[in-house]
Amino acid sequence: MSKKEIISTSPIIPDEVVINKIYYIREQKVMLDSDLAKLYGLETFRLNEQVKRNIARFPEDFMFQLTSDEWESLTSQIAISKKGRGGRRTMPYVFTEHGVLMLSSVLNSEQAIQVNIQIMRIYTKIREMLAAHQDVFLRMEQVEKQMIKHDQKIELLFDYLSKFIEKEDKPREKVGYKIGDKKE
Repeated sequence: MSKKEIISTSPIIPDEVVINKIYYIREQKVMLDSDLAKLYGLETFRLNEQVKRNIARFPEDFMFQLTSDEWESLTSQIAISKKGRGGRRTMPYVFTEHGVLMLSSVLNSEQAIQVNIQIMRIYTKIREMLAAHQDVFLRMEQVEKQMIKHDQKIELLFDYLSKFIEKEDKPREKVGYKIGDKKE
């Protein structure tokens, strides 16, 4: 086996590590600039510097900057340092699958190329897994819809029961023939 074959078949980083760095923001699977920089063996500002030098390659559907609300939500989910403790001064950029692919044309190090190949394979695995389990997702949606209908019916049943209980609290008139009702 040649050196090139060994490099291309063995992952640099465990797949689980890469998978855990993929987030779902704005209904897209994305990766943070800082996470990508670590995977590529760069500092975040160097990665962003290369991106800014080649900004025409990164339209908004390839890369976008997080809003402060998105960033706050994300930092509550993952361990990221806070301001004043070496944290970020600007909102991070995130890269979609296409943006990560485009990074391979901007970053030319051997490690960046190998990591990009690995990330693309993981994105493909995720897509295949979602396609393979699409029937399960559809069935779950059907069950959820049925549960909503059942919840509505149960709520209606409780409404009827509460009305009967309210009526029970009021004294009821006797029904039937009245014996011994004498007029004087």
